[in-house]
Amino acid sequence: MLLEKTIAEVGTLYLEPMAEAKKRLDSLIKPPGSLGRLEELAVQLAGITGNPRPVVGDRVIIIMAGDHGVVAEGVSVAPQEITHQQIPAFLSGVAGIGVLGRLAGARLVVVDVGVAVPVDYPGVLNRKVRPGTGNIARGPAMTREEAVRSVEVGIEVVQGEIDRGATLIGLGDMGIGNTTPSSAIAAVLGGYTPEEVTGRGTLVNDQVLRQKIKVVAMALEVNRPDPADALDVLAKVGGLEIGGLAGVILGAAARRVPVVIDGFITTAAAMVAVALQPRVKEFMIASHLSGEQGHRLMLEYLGLVPMLYLNMRLGEGTGAALAMHLVEAACRVINEMASFSEAGIADLDEDKILK
Repeated sequence: MLLEKTIAEVGTLYLEPMAEAKKRLDSLIKPPGSLGRLEELAVQLAGITGNPRPVVGDRVIIIMAGDHGVVAEGVSVAPQEITHQQIPAFLSGVAGIGVLGRLAGARLVVVDVGVAVPVDYPGVLNRKVRPGTGNIARGPAMTREEAVRSVEVGIEVVQGEIDRGATLIGLGDMGIGNTTPSSAIAAVLGGYTPEEVTGRGTLVNDQVLRQKIKVVAMALEVNRPDPADALDVLAKVGGLEIGGLAGVILGAAARRVPVVIDGFITTAAAMVAVALQPRVKEFMIASHLSGEQGHRLMLEYLGLVPMLYLNMRLGEGTGAALAMHLVEAACRVINEMASFSEAGIADLDEDKILK
């Protein structure tokens, strides 16, 4: 099975290139560690790729789109039709991710893994597992087989892009109502209460927020997902695009390509991926802290530290697109800054400085 094979292929970071990268960074014309997270990122990229002087080439943002039966419970003020109506705006470059992805020099790959209606826009990859999930407040989102298939869609799509030359992957999502299953996943896998991880999503007032919290609690009660079985959690309270994004993470990690996580939805997918294969965490880069309640807890659970704090909550991959600039900056630093010896500058003696 593709999923099992991919899980087995995920390795660990290469330590020798990381040590070489650290040595190079410490030799550059600056105090050691003074570029902070950029230096840490360069070392991580060296460990992922095996190249002590990592570079960023072709970059791709993969947007998984799917619908959710739970919108019938009044958890979103936005109508479900927006899921498919927004897709052409991605492709034409006028949506938020279209603008920011273009600025980052990233190609957008839009995948229909579970939109409720037929999507026949030119440029969309049709990988529909089923037309939307079931209503998780009343029963499971999908069958276990469909959950596996959604993850494998993500693996297939990302590895196809890597075969075409992608060296950096960003995650994006589209699906009205998808903060509700994401909250349910976070609650189960992270051991949180629905109140702790359920936020407002899109334009939600206090009344709808109370309903969302109630619906997440109902989903957990009705479905009883097993926190020790990530596929059971995905099948019972997840989403098709969330499964697809988990597959993108697994598929990229198996090929040793770094993955930039976006916001709340993609972090729920990251929790699923890590539950399936804990080693994938080392291949992930957290782009930003979402304005969505619960995102901080999810990142803390995963041990990831976001690079940007912009109170963004759009999704689509917008935070991942912005973070790609920082990934490139980390690579530029290690490759283009001069060392003390190269620049003919006297090296800093840390011992003397400390005295």
